Amino acid sequence: MEMREELLNLLKQHAYKKGEFTLSSGRTSEHYCNCKPVTLSGQGLLLTSCMLLECIKPSVRAVAGLTLGADPLVSGVIMASYEAVLHSDLNGLIVRKKPKGHGTGAWIEGPLPEKGSEIAILEDVITTGGSAIQAAEKVRDAGYIVNDVIAIVDRQENNEAYDLMESSNLELTSLYKLEELT
Repeated sequence: MEMREELLNLLKQHAYKKGEFTLSSGRTSEHYCNCKPVTLSGQGLLLTSCMLLECIKPSVRAVAGLTLGADPLVSGVIMASYEAVLHSDLNGLIVRKKPKGHGTGAWIEGPLPEKGSEIAILEDVITTGGSAIQAAEKVRDAGYIVNDVIAIVDRQENNEAYDLMESSNLELTSLYKLEELT
């Protein structure tokens, strides 16, 4: 089975639910997508990481994401890049929701590349784009270039995420649209 189809089947079986749900944005929806049961399994993380890696431009020096949803994605993609030797110098960064409460007070954890390097943001599910934009802003504030957000699933919320990304000078790429999971 093709990698894309295999991951789609895992997402349909383990990430998607239909019912009545309140999303993190506070909105209600009949569709719920939680990719963690997929990205926290060996098979799911391997498939996801390989597919995300294919979307990363060669100019990118690191991938980053807001903790918790992006943690397995960042780790998986840097491991896949090392194995594939496509981006052998690709590193991973985790962006905190609040600065570290002790020590350096850091917002970003991981091996920081040279200032001015290009970093791509990874996200599991995009609804409004708020988490990805928050991560991008913190990475930019630290002196890096962020042009791309790469997500597993775009919930297709009336193009709101695309509009917000565009206003933040970010390009959104998603592996799947919600309609493919339903």
